[in-house]
Amino acid sequence: MLSNIESKDVIIKRYRFQVLEIHAAHGYLIHQFLSPLANKRTDNYGGSFENRIRYLLEVTNAVRALWPAEYPLFVRLSATDWVDGGWNQEETIKVSAILKTKGVDLIDCSSGGLDAHAKIPVKALYQLPFAEAVKKGADIMTGAVGLITTPAEAEMIVKERKADLIFMARGNLRDPYFPLRAQDMLGVPGDFEQHSFPSTESKSRFII
Repeated sequence: MLSNIESKDVIIKRYRFQVLEIHAAHGYLIHQFLSPLANKRTDNYGGSFENRIRYLLEVTNAVRALWPAEYPLFVRLSATDWVDGGWNQEETIKVSAILKTKGVDLIDCSSGGLDAHAKIPVKALYQLPFAEAVKKGADIMTGAVGLITTPAEAEMIVKERKADLIFMARGNLRDPYFPLRAQDMLGVPGDFEQHSFPSTESKSRFII
């Protein structure tokens, strides 16, 4: 599978990407190696923490070897499985510190996605503590994600250095103009006269 990673020339010239993220969260393949809930292997890729992170480190090394040093490399992790005996915050901090030595620039701190029965305390900013803990514990930049819905919340996170970057998905799906509205609400100079801001409430009420 590692041999199928496209060359940096293809990635940069064809797709014109300047940031790359390795998705190791939400129950996908790499997360399944990390979590004891899914990883029942008895070879060098299962059992101990060192074995369970082996595949992630191999992928990271392969990508970093191709990806230009001047371009950022992110890794998205589920900081916890929200299940006893699963992947947890302490392991996330530990692997994040190792990833930093491999040339990773930022950890995108999400959570869950592996066990459908996990009890997740979903509320505003509920995943922010993970970004803050990884930033402090692993001494690496982090991205905060998850029910960050207002410009004030995003601004607070960055100003108070709880994380270095804000990731938003559903917020921008609900309102494609969110970045411009945030710029306006936070008093950042901009030419807003050239933009219109139609209401998106009726069209996006099912995106939660």
